[in-house]
Amino acid sequence: MVRHPRRKRGPSPIGRLFRWGVAAVALAALLAIYALWWSPGPKPGPHDIIVAEGSTLASVAEQLDKEGAIPGNATTFRAMAKLFGSGDPIQAGEFAIPKGMRASAILDLLQHGKPLQRLITVTEGMPSIVVAEKLAANRYLTGPLPPIPEGSLLPDSYSYDRGATRAEVVKRMQQAMIKTLAQLWPKRTGRCPVDTKEEAVTLASIVEKETGKPAERRTVAGVYCNRLSIGMKLDADPTVIYPITRGKPLGRRIKRSELQSDDPYNTYTHAGLPPGPIANPGKASIEAVLNPAETKALYFVADGTGGHVFAETLAEQSANVKRWYAIRRARGEM
Repeated sequence: MVRHPRRKRGPSPIGRLFRWGVAAVALAALLAIYALWWSPGPKPGPHDIIVAEGSTLASVAEQLDKEGAIPGNATTFRAMAKLFGSGDPIQAGEFAIPKGMRASAILDLLQHGKPLQRLITVTEGMPSIVVAEKLAANRYLTGPLPPIPEGSLLPDSYSYDRGATRAEVVKRMQQAMIKTLAQLWPKRTGRCPVDTKEEAVTLASIVEKETGKPAERRTVAGVYCNRLSIGMKLDADPTVIYPITRGKPLGRRIKRSELQSDDPYNTYTHAGLPPGPIANPGKASIEAVLNPAETKALYFVADGTGGHVFAETLAEQSANVKRWYAIRRARGEM
């Protein structure tokens, strides 16, 4: 008797419907997740996210979920990232997530975007009291403010991370000044009688306060170096103002009594340099002191344009002062 092999039966209609149903549900779920991937979170933002060193996709997803920055929840975001996103690592840093940013773009920002950079700027000639006020008022910095000796900071823009301590930022500013002085001091020409780096910073702080024109720095420095060389008083107005305001603008004319005061910072009544700097001078002013212009000038006065006119003799200076007073009278300032 010959037996014929049995024909394999295909799935029953019910089985086929079940499989199609499962596949349809899976596809619908995948499409729903994909739609979420291109959607923003329930809270449109903007959001600031701080990613600590060593953070994982899972821990960052939890942060984003708490912020309401992503659709669904942390688990959904991780699934979407693995299905549709890049496998690149999450960067550490602070990130600013714009309003309405979609989940896909948030992951790309955290993986490939530029972390937020916070800056605090010390301008040339800014006194330490103003720097201290800026640091104390900065709500992104933490910890107590250390003492800031005048002239110890190098003016520049300094980046910092949210949560950094004020002491850390001050230390970096001071290290920048130490490094700059170490680089410039060996290059000094010797034309200025400053014997130490500290004296150079003190004179540079006066130069910084006396002129706002970069082209004049070396000439102003040359005048003061000439005066120091012959024992002539510096007669610098900013040194009179410093003990009154600690370097802030005076906001009025200097009084005669202030010009005649016996304060050690008053270079109208005391020869030589004051006891210390009157501001934080910039690199260019320090360079000007260490390499002053070769000039015979001993005097200078404002010229009415924001700059100064220089003179070698007292007679020339007197004539220049008369012209300056005439300019001021014409402006109604006298």
